[in-house]
Amino acid sequence: MLLRTSLVATMAMLSFPALGTPSILPPEVQWQDQRKGDVHHDEWDTSTESSGFQSSPTYTAAIDFLSRLSKASPLISLHRFGETSQGRGIFYAKASKGGSPRPTVLIQAGIHAGEIDGLDAGLMLLRDIAVRGRADLLDAVDVVFIPVLNVDGHAAASPLGRPSQRGPAQKGTRTNSQGLDLNRDYARIESPEARAVVGLLHQLDPALYIDVHASDGTDYQYDVTWAFAGWGTYARSRSTADWLMSAYSRDIKDALVAAGNVPAVYPSWVNEDSPSQGLRISVESPRYSTGYGDFIGVPTVLIENHRFKGYRQRVLGTYAFMEQSLRTVSRDASAIEQAKVADRAMRPPNIAVRWERDPVPLEYREFQTYRYDDYISSASGARELLWTGQSEVQRLPVFGTRVTESAPLPIAWLIPPGNQNIVDLLHTHHIITEPVPGDRTTRVELVRMANGLQRTGFNRSQAIVQLPAGTLRVPTDQPLRLLAAALLEPSSQDSILAMGWYDRALPAESPLPRHLLAPLADEMMKSNADLRAEFEVTLASNPAFAADPQARLRWWEVRSAYGERTFWTYPVLSQREL
Repeated sequence: MLLRTSLVATMAMLSFPALGTPSILPPEVQWQDQRKGDVHHDEWDTSTESSGFQSSPTYTAAIDFLSRLSKASPLISLHRFGETSQGRGIFYAKASKGGSPRPTVLIQAGIHAGEIDGLDAGLMLLRDIAVRGRADLLDAVDVVFIPVLNVDGHAAASPLGRPSQRGPAQKGTRTNSQGLDLNRDYARIESPEARAVVGLLHQLDPALYIDVHASDGTDYQYDVTWAFAGWGTYARSRSTADWLMSAYSRDIKDALVAAGNVPAVYPSWVNEDSPSQGLRISVESPRYSTGYGDFIGVPTVLIENHRFKGYRQRVLGTYAFMEQSLRTVSRDASAIEQAKVADRAMRPPNIAVRWERDPVPLEYREFQTYRYDDYISSASGARELLWTGQSEVQRLPVFGTRVTESAPLPIAWLIPPGNQNIVDLLHTHHIITEPVPGDRTTRVELVRMANGLQRTGFNRSQAIVQLPAGTLRVPTDQPLRLLAAALLEPSSQDSILAMGWYDRALPAESPLPRHLLAPLADEMMKSNADLRAEFEVTLASNPAFAADPQARLRWWEVRSAYGERTFWTYPVLSQREL
């Protein structure tokens, strides 16, 4: 009873204004909407418009609205393309004039169900196309719209959801019902939602893929920002990144400025607790939507609406972003296709697996921010920031990344039988595999390690092995070579090893006990002058090694006849010569 009373008292002390956001948010800066003359009021108003952008519909209401549109207009069709772990259907709506194939713009909302701006903007856009005279937007493109990807998270919406965001009144969860962040699951595909959207991506091969979010981070004046792999720095699909960085970003910026928004390429801070240190650009991993698009050669854009801006401002900004995207893709369809073909024809010899922030700035930017005060918090006992809502401009450095480690790609990877989980993952990603005919003897590179928890410092060696029947070959001469490398190269941070698939894997034998290993090492040292000389060089050059009895004995063990059996062998072999 005491616990319940305390909980009720605590909840009563919390203050939640109408939009469900706590009063600790920075001051809201009023927005001058340039589109007031475009507002209609009829039976096709969305529930969000009817509420004055105070609320957002439930998933059932959103699908019902799209179903009504599909019955009212031949331009709209509704399709189920997946099911969540809780049994809810995952739908997309397609807007098309039919006839000859057109490039597709794939728009996705609600991968993080609390960041739901894209749902409401997309419903408005498809409504305007279907029944309010905007069908001209489909003259040269088709639109596929996923209203909510994280359907289970959306069903868990609460007034307490995402308290750091201004509106709508109820917000869903960041993770799905399995506790997975779907925007970290594109490479792993552990969730049914990621499996569904990856399958749809490969089915559609869109000219543009848009993933709509609301930002985390600090306060600044920009309301609609966007990001993509390779702006100003490292990209796997350079040609599509160049189009995104030039023609596309110019069009988006101009359209948003005309609509009264304050747009920019998405800023990530070097240190959120010290904004004056500047902004950074990170390498995109295939676990993210933007990184996955970069790896498969699909132009992919992440919209990051600023969470402290009002919900109406964010939704209408997203609408303008989507509308201009359709116009730009309609105009540039041929150039986009050429860029995709060029990127997929590239055969880079290696894959970057480690990188760091480049200390030399790419550029300096006049950054439109707000002034902040700092103070010592009684709660944290440390310096904290308090944003004031007072505009200012700071000149900030923008830092890129530089590659610190790359893995050379083989001619092919070989997957012996008994590894169906690897094969299934590759096939889900549409990576090409081919059977190895019969029993075949070939030279391969083996990767051995102490156990499946090891992530660096692998033991690589060449061996002649007989490949058993059922072995699959994954050639690197294919468009998705870098995605295959990201999954199969053990040093990759998105490999099946890094995913933790083999965390419980152990060597075939336990190491020899010291009381047996020491006499063996002493005997080897006496009988093998070459090994003794190599050992003495290692002792002289590595004082830490010289002072570690266990490391010294292990050095001899791995070079003994028993050494190979004290390693676990990674199940993917590399073929580096024909």
